[in-house]
Amino acid sequence: MRVLLLCCLLLLSLPASAAVMLIYHHVAEDTPRVSSVTAAEFRGHLQYLRDNHFQVIGLDVLIDQLKSGKPIADNAVVITFDDSYENNFTTAHPILQEFGYPYTIFISPGDIDKGAGPVMNWQQIKQMSEDGVLVANHAMWHEHMARPEPGESEADWLKRMRQSILDAERRIKEETGQNHQWLAYPYGEFSAKLEQLVQELGFIGIGQQSGAIGPLTKLTRIPRYPAAGQYADLKDLAQKLRTLAFPITNYLAADQVISANPPTLRLQLDITDFRKQQLRCFAGAEVLEPVWLNDNTFEVKASKALNRGRSRYNCTAPSLSKKGYFYWYSQPWLN
Repeated sequence: MRVLLLCCLLLLSLPASAAVMLIYHHVAEDTPRVSSVTAAEFRGHLQYLRDNHFQVIGLDVLIDQLKSGKPIADNAVVITFDDSYENNFTTAHPILQEFGYPYTIFISPGDIDKGAGPVMNWQQIKQMSEDGVLVANHAMWHEHMARPEPGESEADWLKRMRQSILDAERRIKEETGQNHQWLAYPYGEFSAKLEQLVQELGFIGIGQQSGAIGPLTKLTRIPRYPAAGQYADLKDLAQKLRTLAFPITNYLAADQVISANPPTLRLQLDITDFRKQQLRCFAGAEVLEPVWLNDNTFEVKASKALNRGRSRYNCTAPSLSKKGYFYWYSQPWLN
């Protein structure tokens, strides 16, 4: 009985399993390096996943686990592509078929209808869909979605965003028969009001901020790790694959669209598998010392105003029970 009780206590003390979602754009050598991996690099990533016994699962499997409360597969990895680039079909798809790995492409149907840029056509997307690729929503026109345009009312903006999301979902269903209601925010930009709209529509919202995914991950801001450009290096990727999701119980101050500069990040956590004194946050090269407001709530704030555009705070802490793993949270800011 004592042995059984001890085993149960040990299981309860272990951190929940976590998944990591990777985001790719181009698999090519003649595209912007910041958003590209070469075919050799991409093959190397997939071989690393295989050699190190990571479980590559479909996004549908992960979403089902998150929504139903089922355990997340340990060392799970989800592969995604944004922006509908043709090299996803000509280069990435054959490599992924060779490995037998499931993956998701997020597309903007308006751009495909117009043939805007080096994007796939519907025939290619239908072929991928028939091959088992999950096809999901990246807004109708790959537009900036986080806030109204200058001179646009909030009501008109929300109406336009609703139409963009629903029109894109309709076109994907018309062309492929798929209808997942997953939205990958273009440019990774979202806001509290956009998250609310996404939730009201019954969609899942997926960003481009770094971080692992756990049972408490908010389903309107699921993180993904970039795996291209400077992040394509296997040493860097290997470290990210061994991260855990901070168990955030309340996003008290974490709206991406900032109202004060520098912004304050304030989060409430379930602290069971890391020490408060080991939590560290960063704004670029600046170390941000957390201010603990109570036993499970902290806030951080940069010492100077953020530059225009997109930036972020990153917070980390080593796991006590899973050797070599650390918790990671990235807060995106849009100034």
